[in-house]
Amino acid sequence: MDHSLYVAMTGATQMMRAQSEVAHNLANADTVGFKAQMSAFQPLAVQGQGLPTRVNGVAYGQGVDMRQGGQIDTGRELDVAVQGEGWIAVQAPDGSEAYTRAGSLQLTADGLLTDDRGNPVMGDGGPITVPQSTQMTIGSDGTLSVVPMGQTPETIAAIGRLKLVNPGVDQLQQGTDGLMHLVGGGNAPTDPTVTLKSGALESSNVNPSETLVQMIQLSRQYELQIRSIKSADENAQSASRLLQMA
Repeated sequence: MDHSLYVAMTGATQMMRAQSEVAHNLANADTVGFKAQMSAFQPLAVQGQGLPTRVNGVAYGQGVDMRQGGQIDTGRELDVAVQGEGWIAVQAPDGSEAYTRAGSLQLTADGLLTDDRGNPVMGDGGPITVPQSTQMTIGSDGTLSVVPMGQTPETIAAIGRLKLVNPGVDQLQQGTDGLMHLVGGGNAPTDPTVTLKSGALESSNVNPSETLVQMIQLSRQYELQIRSIKSADENAQSASRLLQMA
């Protein structure tokens, strides 16, 4: 294979991978609590025979952008936004403990408290179940209080507390389920300093304008690689015709 064609082909492939990640971020610009994925290009030496100066640019993930998103006031009693650093513990689909900042909580028909993806919200003793009630509030420390069905507001009682944690950023990694997990597995301890704001949600930390500009830049770079592939192919065909004429 022509060397220039190989270099251009490799570059186009990496541009497509980077575009896919940027497109994923852009598609989640309105997703509550979403954290943007970060990537960059890293020089990687070409394996095999040839000069050691042969280097390809390879797209690789740099992890997750942990910056906090803005806050949206909703007034909904089951919406909560983590104030400052910290995470809400939930039960991942595989049964392990995971963490999220998407505080749009829901109640199932059976009274199970879940996040907006249906993952059970964890309390000090496991998933939280809410009895039938006429009123429900979530305190700044995560305490869940309800007025039981048929009772007066004076009978409000605490039924549990959301598990709030604050492990170091270097201890977390994003799983394939879109949730954050501890590196190496395990459960993070409860952190009493983490607080919530009720009636609010944290928006995505994706900047749509910056992400769209990044998408356009990658698209143009991809087009440049495609032009290089076409030029290499045309040069190869021209060389072949010259050889046939010789």
